[in-house]
This record gives sequence, structure tokens and C-alpha cells, in this order.
Amino acid sequence: MYPNQRNRRLRQSPALRQLVSENQVTCNDLMLPLFIAEGTQVKDPIASMPGCYRLSLDLLQEELKAITDLGIKAVLLFVKVDDVLKDNKGTEALNPEGLMQRAVRTVKTTSPDMVVMTDVALDPYSSHGHDGIVEEGKILNDPTVEILSQMALSHAQAGADFVAPSDMMDGRVLSIRTTLEESGLTDTGIMSYSAKYASSFYGPFREALDSAPGFGDKRTYQMDPANRLEALSETLRDIEEGADIVMVKPGLAYLDIIRDIRDNVEVPIAAYQVSGEYAMLKAAAQKGWLEHDAVMMEQLLAFKRAGANLIATYHAKEAAQLLA
Repeated sequence: MYPNQRNRRLRQSPALRQLVSENQVTCNDLMLPLFIAEGTQVKDPIASMPGCYRLSLDLLQEELKAITDLGIKAVLLFVKVDDVLKDNKGTEALNPEGLMQRAVRTVKTTSPDMVVMTDVALDPYSSHGHDGIVEEGKILNDPTVEILSQMALSHAQAGADFVAPSDMMDGRVLSIRTTLEESGLTDTGIMSYSAKYASSFYGPFREALDSAPGFGDKRTYQMDPANRLEALSETLRDIEEGADIVMVKPGLAYLDIIRDIRDNVEVPIAAYQVSGEYAMLKAAAQKGWLEHDAVMMEQLLAFKRAGANLIATYHAKEAAQLLA
């Protein structure tokens, strides 16, 4: 006797499969990270991230028009800071005419409806390449939080919709939220990198921003990849401190973490498909070992299935083109 229920009945055609699909990827899920550089007519390719560039502000305007036409609604901004502007306290991060602040204003002038999220961390501005102030080889928490709060305030004053602290210092979400509230910027949101792991997948990104640590590593403040329960405690604490969106980074190797958090919180969750994950697919596709577009969309779908609401991915433009 054959079973009364045959699961294959619901898989017989593309239309039927789409009707019963549990998860979908749309342009509304995608957030495009962008790397910004000084100068004019700068489109500097990032060797380890094929298809990604460091863009000057004038070419950023062209990029914004293109991605708006594709239906992408959010960008996450990172800046490459000249070495001469770097110091131990990230002083340039607070410059109201700094590259990040000008980039925010450029986005809002060019594409007013684009949601602008800004990276809040000291590593692009640090002479040491760390996410905090360094003293005798130690990354200081509380003095760093003070700088990060003023940095976030500067981004918000420039017009950022969300600030995104990626440093993993303890207490920084509460400090940023308090600073924004006291300054009357109650509508500025916080997307906290709540579960950011000390991962080996970040190499290409650090090349893109020249932000690799000058000594040691980041394991005293980023999370141990072995830990799972800690991710939930970090996330719950950030929500209590005022985070509006929480993030898991990296993405593909941490789908279990996304699922754990989804089962325990009600705020939106962002996943970051990081540079190493992007680069691996590009390299495999160039070798002809994987079908690029099919694998790309399967990976993005995995984030949705795990429970992510937003996906920060360097594939955003390619995915949007396919979805169109």
C-alpha cells in the first residue's frame, strides 16, 4: 500500500512549489554594504572581493541611482581612512566633515528614501587597527564606549537613519542610546552587532578598509566561535540597552545562532554574509566548480529560513537583478 500522503504532490511544478513555499527572498530583505574612499572618479577594485569597489563620493551618487532602480532600500556604509588621519583614539571619527559624515549626507541628498546605516567602530580610524583605544597592549572598554557614543551622535547628526556599532565593547548600546536621546535624536535607530564572532572569514573586508589589527587579534572583545549560549545573552542585553535591530556576524557558518535568537526575541534580526563567504563563492564560480547564481540565492534563502529579516550582503545587486 502506498501512503495516503505523498509529499511529492506539492512539488510537481514551479507554480505549485511557489504556492507552498515557506520562505522567500525579496529586494526588501537586502542591505548593500558600500566602501567609500576619498577623491574623485575613484572606483578602486578590491582584489579579494570581485565585483566590489571602493568608491569616491561622486561615484557613490551613480551607484545609489543604480541600486535604487533595482529596488534595494538600505545601505551599510564603511569608509577607508587615510593613514595620516589615524590615531589611537580615532579622532577623525568625530570630524563633522569626515568621510563618513559626508557620505551620509551624499546618500540622503541623492536618494532621500534610502535607509542609511553607518558602521560605528574605531578600527578604520585606529593606528592599531583595533576596535578600541589601546593602552599597554590592552583594548580599553569604557574609554572606547565614550568615543563610540560621540561617533554615533556625529553620524546621526549627519542624517544616518541607523547607527550600527560593530565593536563588541560592553555597554556601548546603552551609552549610544542615552547620547542620542539626550541630543533629541530619538528617531535614530541602533542596529547592534550583537553576536559578532572572532571569525577567520573577515580577511577580504580588512583588505578593503586596511583595518587589520596591527598586533594580536580581536578575541578579547569579539565572541569565541565555540560559544552558542553567549550569543543569546549578548543579544538580550543589547535589546535591553535599546537596540532596535540585532545582528549575527558572520552568516553562513552561524545559521544556528540566527535560529536560536529568532526563537527568543521579537525584534528584527540582521545577518551579515561577510567578505570571506562572498569571496569563496566567487572563487569557486570562477573555477567552474559551482553555479554562481543558484548557490547565491540558495545561501540568501538559508538566512531567511534561519529567521533573519535583513541580509547584509555584497551579493545584493546581483540578487536584486535576478529577482527583477
